[in-house]
Amino acid sequence: MQLTQMRVLGAALISGLVLLIIDKKSFRLPPGQWPVVVVLGVVGVAMLQVTYALAIELLPVGIALLLEYLAVLLVALVAFFVFKEKVRLRLWVAIAFVMVGLVVVAEIWASTLNPIGVMWGLLAAITLATYFLVGERQLKTISPLALAFWTMAIAAVFWLPFSGWWELDASSFTTLAPLGSEPDSALVPLWALLAWNVVLGSFAPFLLSLSALKRLSATAAGILATSEIAFAFVTAWLWLQESLSLLQVVGASIVLGGIVIAQTARSSDVVVQADLALETGPITLPDHTQLTKESP
Repeated sequence: MQLTQMRVLGAALISGLVLLIIDKKSFRLPPGQWPVVVVLGVVGVAMLQVTYALAIELLPVGIALLLEYLAVLLVALVAFFVFKEKVRLRLWVAIAFVMVGLVVVAEIWASTLNPIGVMWGLLAAITLATYFLVGERQLKTISPLALAFWTMAIAAVFWLPFSGWWELDASSFTTLAPLGSEPDSALVPLWALLAWNVVLGSFAPFLLSLSALKRLSATAAGILATSEIAFAFVTAWLWLQESLSLLQVVGASIVLGGIVIAQTARSSDVVVQADLALETGPITLPDHTQLTKESP
């Protein structure tokens, strides 16, 4: 909880500082959008961060992220059944891939995955999907950076009574912590790991994702973002010595294929990307012609 508190607070401060320098006017939000921003801050940031954090405590990192990315399927299904949006037939192929793949990854016949961890991973998917669906339909006029600031700030305020921040001793930030799980892992101060987590784990992914969306279509950016799952498996294997059986690797690959297919199943050109939703919600780039007309 304390790490979640520090992460959202740090990301809010960085976003606010950048926004203060480049566009102060974007701090102002339309009054009618405040309730939605509060929901996004609580559900899409506060709850998403903590559910994913609890999931990776009980599951391999790659599998926890795999479960979180099931939000892709949830978004497409809600768009079809609730909003009556047209989806391509490949959505049902994607669902079949994901269901079969998850059965193999979880090795249900052997019960090798922690069921509580799976529950937290599925809750992370639900919060991510909720955040994206609400944001996609309600917040297309808000500056992405402003949305990052307000949702992170709201999440930080939400966790104030629960995180136990008052129990932190200033001296604990200078405590040395291992970089890996091996006994001989390098030791670095806790404040350095926290700064890494906030800057490179929160704020930088948002900037890089926005840069990608400026150069790629939303669908292409979404498919590339899904490669995060593969990188998570490899990094966890190399750094944390987390390993999967050959059968689980095959199952994870099937799920990943289903997620990629689901990214292209919706008829609208939108993208579900964990980094974007986690930090800022869906990114809607401004129309350059409109910007030209509005320029003084």
